[in-house]
Amino acid sequence: MKDLRADLELIWQAFSGEAAWQTVADLSRFHRIQASPGYRRAAGHIHRRLVRAGLESEILAYPADERLRFWAWPSFREWDCAGATLRLVAPEEDAGVLADFRACPISLIQRSTAFEGEAEVVLLEDGEEEEDYAGKDVAGKVVLTRGDVRRVWELAVSERAALGILFDGMRHVPPVRAEGDLADARQYTSFWWQAGDTHCFGFVLTPRQGRHLRRLLAEGKEPVRVRAWVDSQLYDGQMEVVSATIPGELDEEILVVTHLCHPQPSANDNASGAAALLETARTLQALIHDGKLSMPRRTIRFLWVPEINGTVAYLAGREKTLDRIVAGLNLDMVGEDQDQTGSSWLIERPPDPAASFAADLLVRLREEMISLEDMADVSPGHTGAARYPLYRQAEVPFSGGSDHLILSDPTVGVPTPMIGQWPDRFYHTSADTPDRTDAHSLARAGTLAAAYAYWLATATAEDAAWLGYQMVARFKGRAVKAAQSAVTQALAEETGEGLAGQVETLDRRLAYLLARHKEALDQLDRLAPTQCMIDELQAAAEGAARRELDWAKDAVELGASQPGLSLLASSPTPELPAEEEIAGQQIPIRRVQGPVPLGDQLRHLDKEDRDHWRGLVTERKAWTVGTMTFLALCWTNGRRSVRDIAGLVEMEVGVRDVELLKRYFELLAKLGHVEFA
Repeated sequence: MKDLRADLELIWQAFSGEAAWQTVADLSRFHRIQASPGYRRAAGHIHRRLVRAGLESEILAYPADERLRFWAWPSFREWDCAGATLRLVAPEEDAGVLADFRACPISLIQRSTAFEGEAEVVLLEDGEEEEDYAGKDVAGKVVLTRGDVRRVWELAVSERAALGILFDGMRHVPPVRAEGDLADARQYTSFWWQAGDTHCFGFVLTPRQGRHLRRLLAEGKEPVRVRAWVDSQLYDGQMEVVSATIPGELDEEILVVTHLCHPQPSANDNASGAAALLETARTLQALIHDGKLSMPRRTIRFLWVPEINGTVAYLAGREKTLDRIVAGLNLDMVGEDQDQTGSSWLIERPPDPAASFAADLLVRLREEMISLEDMADVSPGHTGAARYPLYRQAEVPFSGGSDHLILSDPTVGVPTPMIGQWPDRFYHTSADTPDRTDAHSLARAGTLAAAYAYWLATATAEDAAWLGYQMVARFKGRAVKAAQSAVTQALAEETGEGLAGQVETLDRRLAYLLARHKEALDQLDRLAPTQCMIDELQAAAEGAARRELDWAKDAVELGASQPGLSLLASSPTPELPAEEEIAGQQIPIRRVQGPVPLGDQLRHLDKEDRDHWRGLVTERKAWTVGTMTFLALCWTNGRRSVRDIAGLVEMEVGVRDVELLKRYFELLAKLGHVEFA
């Protein structure tokens, strides 16, 4: 079996966080918008560095053409901007430059189309509702808004003939970015055009500039006018994916992916992931070439992609060989200086429908890293008896939002955890500069990524058995935690019905965890044929789950012995609402591979459907909707009803929302992405 610590030590000593930081600085000079000349130059830079490091590397090109799709994902046209400025021309005493693309590329809403002229400014506040336009004539004018740009474009530009959009919003990122923070930064904002859209231009103002314009508009002494110039073009082009490999002996791969895109400078997001992966590839190649690490059994493939779209484009057309990819890893925002950004170093697990060994291995390797003597930001206790990290870290459940979302979809079948950092005070702003990144963070992430990829690339049956026992140990910990939580809640109940309900909830929870654990253990067969060992491990996990349930029942019965409280055999089954009854009869069947970007396709539905869906989303937290709908699609197997799926989603995110998921599947059916059995 492998010596984890020895391999980690070799990789840590060979990995240069300082070199990775310099690559962050290099990449931050490119305006890396997906499908653009700036992105192409950055891809060429990565490719040349890989070749110099001795890796097999190529640049793959995919059409950037809005008439095409990769699975359910629409492609888009290439965009190039030579320059853009926005000037305030009236009131004359306040005249001056508000935005200059050359000085700050984020000051232009990305994919703005060419324009030259002068226009009056109309204040919308948010501009996301029809009533916001009552009594306002925006035709031929520019609107100032803090609202969602896609929605404002729909109402102001597409439906009411506004010329363009000025956006002065700044997203809150609690608790590290509160309202009023970053008054002189600009928020990364983009149009995403589809065939038939009415194109326009737009600029991004700083919150301070926005307040000034709003004050002028409120005073109303004279019209506020701006002069805009945008020299840009949209055309059928291409987007690039950089691929590099360390060849193995078997016809199998380990995939490590990172997105290279985003506007200049975008250092942490995601020049840091791209830089860390480049140094990861160089480090492994050098150690293997020098004979310090043995040749891998499985090929290690490294990908630098335009986020989401590049991953889908790369996978589409490779459907017959996807099962050769044993596991993946995504690096996104790995370089944060935690003191400046307020972030924590995270391992995000794949979604539960993609249960596997991948996240448990990654967490185990991270634990082992702390034992390295020269590990940066790790301190011994004052007696020297223990070691602990000085940085914030956590293991967190799946939330999505990056390339691991595509790979972990069960129809793709590549279990992919993510290494990243969150929150980030400077996320998606012009203040995301290289000085906000840290060489130690880059080294930690890159070392862990290299160790993970190399362990999987060289894993044998003996290694798979070791990992299986690690997985069982972690499952036991999750079962204990679930039982502890259930007992705590049960003993706070004041009725026998409440006590029984908590026991039933724990029973369902443990059954769910056990089912996911069994599915994860089964995935060990991707590393080596180990069915006998898997059966033994599954039996151990089942025993652990039974013991925790029995222990919890004993504790609850003890609580029920207090005067005036009796434990019911079971809680009464409530009558299901009509909507749940209908959802229990709806069985969706997937018709496309990979996730579906519903937000990009709502415009193909009628207004009533769009407004109804928007109302549902507005009532809920946006991140909850995105995560829940993705998970719901992952649980869709042609046998489960929408109600069944809602129950599985609830187990992972803690929220049951049959109404939302029922409507989600009905909209997907209208778009042709699912059908009902």
